[in-house]
Amino acid sequence: MNADSEDRATRLFFELFDGLPRQGPGNTASTRRALESVPGLGAESRVLDLGCGTGVQTLVLAQSSPAHILAIDSHPPFIDVLNREVHRSGLADRVAARVADMRRLELEDGAFDLIWCEGAIYNVGVESGLRDWRRMLRPGGHVAFTEACWRKPNPPAACVAFWEREYPAIRDTAAVLDAIDGCGYETIEHFPLPASAWWEDYYRPLQDNLTAFRERHRGETDALALADSVQTEIDTWHAYAEFYGYEFFVVRAATSPASR
Repeated sequence: MNADSEDRATRLFFELFDGLPRQGPGNTASTRRALESVPGLGAESRVLDLGCGTGVQTLVLAQSSPAHILAIDSHPPFIDVLNREVHRSGLADRVAARVADMRRLELEDGAFDLIWCEGAIYNVGVESGLRDWRRMLRPGGHVAFTEACWRKPNPPAACVAFWEREYPAIRDTAAVLDAIDGCGYETIEHFPLPASAWWEDYYRPLQDNLTAFRERHRGETDALALADSVQTEIDTWHAYAEFYGYEFFVVRAATSPASR
């Protein structure tokens, strides 16, 4: 794929996902529930929200705690949306949003009490994220993240094939808990996202975007192939949601700086 094709593919992708309330499954109640598991957040606390997207959860964190928050995402239009909402909501004294790559963070050591990552840790992997981010945590700091997990054994072949294409690292919840322990963290809380966090907060508005996107790009093979791919994701969830989902994990770093 040449540079022009890559640029067009990127433009089409972000056009399809433009205007969505969230860039992945999640909801306000789940964000608040996870936050409630993190003790001692005060006005001097600092939170890092990685892969924040347009920052729906960033604003929930700011409205539900007195902490200062730095939110980052690699897509500048998402950060523009979040910054506008931060100023509109009167939160600019506590929330900053900037463009950065979560895979190449240049942030100071021991700076944050909490690292938050809803629907984005897959970009680096659970183990890599937990190990790499640890240096940025204060002693006993917390990490909260969501990760796709198998819910039931023996999923149908079509479901397995979808995940082998999209995210072959998917594991069951027990395996993720073992990985957390192996990285030197203690799990404080974990719970599944409800089905409504997939459909009402994400897939339903995405389905509306898909319909309009197909209409705008009739006859454009690459755009329609993208639309077909996203439709397959939605259809797979409708058919096999009982077998997989997102799990919210809240973990605390061991007080020793050495990881296992």
